[in-house]
Amino acid sequence: MSLGLLGKKLGMTRIYTDKGEAVAVTVVDVSENDVLQVKSAETDGYRAVQVGHQNGKAKHLTKQEQGHCEKHGAPLKRHVREFRLAEGAEAPAPGSPLRADLFQKGQFVDIIGVTKGRGFQGVVKRHGFAGQPASHGSMMHRRTGSIGCRLTPGRVWKNQKMPGHMGQVRRTIQNLQIVETRTDDHVILIRGSFPGAKGDLVVIRPAKKKPAPAA
Repeated sequence: MSLGLLGKKLGMTRIYTDKGEAVAVTVVDVSENDVLQVKSAETDGYRAVQVGHQNGKAKHLTKQEQGHCEKHGAPLKRHVREFRLAEGAEAPAPGSPLRADLFQKGQFVDIIGVTKGRGFQGVVKRHGFAGQPASHGSMMHRRTGSIGCRLTPGRVWKNQKMPGHMGQVRRTIQNLQIVETRTDDHVILIRGSFPGAKGDLVVIRPAKKKPAPAA
């Protein structure tokens, strides 16, 4: 099933395996996930499930968002994402809750998040440039250097790496393995790190390049 979850990144820690190996994991809170709407090929042209995360107050939502949640009999949700259903997959009922046990231990997932914003940065930090000489009278230590020519082509090429805004972009990290799912605590422990600061929203979906474990 291609259904996924929304979660809040809580931070990183480490756990120990039965062999005594320390594994770095990222903890994600997946509580308050509910099915809002189920789309079908007959009515919408494709099969998908809308999932809502994090209960909110009416003052935090628009009238349209409030009406959408009330229409499908679900609590007011601050975040809504849609997951396409695989062929032959059974769709859950609208309003039903989704828990951490949607994923299995050892399963591979893709994580979608937004990287940390770094503001305006130079080329050394943004692109890893080596910079100019640090001594012998050099006046260009961390600057870009030559980026064009006065003759041919006589301009700066498009997509030239230059200083600018860094971070705060959507990124997907693929094939991360689930180390543990704690249904009672509503958290999922995922091996390794992925984009996002503590408290940021992340999307967890079954890995597209790794087969799901046998049921």
